[in-house]
Amino acid sequence: MARVSHLMRRGGAYSARIRVPLDLVEIVGKTEIVKALGTADVAEAKSRLYPILAHWQREFDDLRARRALVPADRDHAVWDHYTATLDRDDKERANLPGDDDIQAVKADLLDKVERGEITGTDQFSILNATLDLKVMQKAGEIAADARKAKLADMRKHLAKGETALIAHEVDDYLRQNGLLVQRGTPDWISLARHMMRAEIEALQRTLERDRGDWGGLPTDPLVKPATGSRREVAKPGETIMEIFEIFARENKNGVAQDRLNQCRRDIGTFVQLVGASFPIAKITKVEVREWKQLLTKYPVKATETKVFAGMNIHQIVKANEKVGKPVLANRTVNRYLSSLGAFMTWAVDNGYLESNPTEKMMLKKETKAPTLPFKTEQLQTLFASPWFTGCKSADEWRNVAKPGDVLIRDHRFWVPLIMLFSGARPGEIGQLAVNDVREVHGHWIIHITTEGDETEEGKSVKTEGSMRVVPVHPELIRLGFIRYHAARLKEGGAQLFPGAKRNARGQMMADVAREFGRYMTRIGMKQGRGLSLYSFRHGAADALRRGGYLDNEFGFILGHAEASTTGKYGIIPQGMLDHRVKLVNAIAYPDLNLDPLTAL
Repeated sequence: MARVSHLMRRGGAYSARIRVPLDLVEIVGKTEIVKALGTADVAEAKSRLYPILAHWQREFDDLRARRALVPADRDHAVWDHYTATLDRDDKERANLPGDDDIQAVKADLLDKVERGEITGTDQFSILNATLDLKVMQKAGEIAADARKAKLADMRKHLAKGETALIAHEVDDYLRQNGLLVQRGTPDWISLARHMMRAEIEALQRTLERDRGDWGGLPTDPLVKPATGSRREVAKPGETIMEIFEIFARENKNGVAQDRLNQCRRDIGTFVQLVGASFPIAKITKVEVREWKQLLTKYPVKATETKVFAGMNIHQIVKANEKVGKPVLANRTVNRYLSSLGAFMTWAVDNGYLESNPTEKMMLKKETKAPTLPFKTEQLQTLFASPWFTGCKSADEWRNVAKPGDVLIRDHRFWVPLIMLFSGARPGEIGQLAVNDVREVHGHWIIHITTEGDETEEGKSVKTEGSMRVVPVHPELIRLGFIRYHAARLKEGGAQLFPGAKRNARGQMMADVAREFGRYMTRIGMKQGRGLSLYSFRHGAADALRRGGYLDNEFGFILGHAEASTTGKYGIIPQGMLDHRVKLVNAIAYPDLNLDPLTAL
């Protein structure tokens, strides 16, 4: 029999079992939950299993949807508990028997005596018959004594720091109001003590009512009407992330999928702060300011660090006080704010918000070293280095900088060269399909597009205007690019560069970009900032300027243009293609000798 997930057998009976999601382990207090199903029959166990699993999943969803406690929540909890205690007292008093009720019971008792149902010789019958009457007559006194006893106990517990008398009420309030506070934490204990003081005040009012005084007011300064706005819960289908998905589907600016995914992750940390059920219409500068302050303490690559696994933004920042990982730079914090800001601008335009709460919230920009194009001597040094002429090992990045007999002729060889003679971005080149390189009107072209699903991981561009047709430079043909393309056709497979991969964040060629910078440092080309893989792209732009073209004349070659049908489908008239060929052929590097590469 096939094994059923989440079903386990203990002795002769079955139990349901589920692992607690990593992000909820600290809240739930355990790594798995087990519940006996009360049957040894496997068919019956299965039928009982799935409702329990569904219930657990609903509980997990509920925990994820809760919000972190803020001072305004505590103020509302105090006043709500105070007024709720008095409301219960009102209902209990309304249900106390009145004089008419007591007289009716007396009359019924006398009738039973007259009918002989109760006699003076049967003491048990007399006690039983008069018990209800005595309870009704003493009900007010019994209730008052219970309130006095509870008030005395509550004061003792408050003085000792005990919370047993209020714990269930605290947990009920947190659950009903979607607040995320783990029992036993300082926040939970503080809230419990606040609510105990509220109940003590309310019980004092009930004793005053027993004396006929109904005008009493709280004397504890903590117990007062809450002035902060009560946080609302979004309606189904209107949570922040649900609305974000509408924004992402519309994507009216044609933002690349990589950037949209990054926005989704960035905004996800904001949702960790305010809660998944927080209404988008209630986002103000207060929430954005608190998020920004947390981001300035947020460690770099927190989601990729094992020690922070399963933690939310609050927990990560707190844990990092001990771990001591480097925190985000101002420019990265600004990127997070920019992600939220773009979404908020759309939300304003679509009537979800009155104004954008991220406006004027950016941190001061750090002075960033501009990306510099390579000088001719730097290019000569680079193309004469082991990365291009032969290294010790192509599998280990550190050994790429060591001379050897191993030739790198995959994406790591071709992407820098294609960038140098086209100005294309590394991610655009790395994701090319084999059929994105083809001959049109007698010219070889590279079609940079998101069209087609030939690659395993999908394709993306920075904007819709980044889709374009770029002629293959003659120098690339001389160096063997078309021969490489022919070899890939013969080998089979959709991707032109099958070794080019996306990282966990969906960024193509991120590993090559990172290691290329380190490589330049190892071979003595780079000191400090300024040079990177993108220096090839900047060099191509400078080469076009040297060729006598203005920026607005060649911007479309670099992907700086409005979206067009040509870019989407790669169907281009011969005259237009000839013009592009002329532009690309103008990319030249005087005194750069790449002949050694053709001989290898």
